[in-house]
Amino acid sequence: MDKKNALRAGALAAGTTLMMLLMSSPALALTRDDGDDPGQGLSVVQTLGLYVLLPLVLFLVIAGLVMMLDKSRGKAKTTSSNINVKPDAQAKA
Repeated sequence: MDKKNALRAGALAAGTTLMMLLMSSPALALTRDDGDDPGQGLSVVQTLGLYVLLPLVLFLVIAGLVMMLDKSRGKAKTTSSNINVKPDAQAKA
């Protein structure tokens, strides 16, 4: 019974994929539209800078500002996890 369900699921996935490929239209990337004026492409260095380095720098700047402006570090809140309930002096018997 398990093989039958697996075969049915595989056939459904394959059929769905095939129908999606057949029904989708081509991108027609070589045909230019009216008013289409693409600029120059980016080099590898420009692409890495734009999509890798710039987001990392922005993340680090935002994280640094959050850590610098965090005011909760100065407050020592008394909670049940930092209360010492054991006595400091040991009793002699």
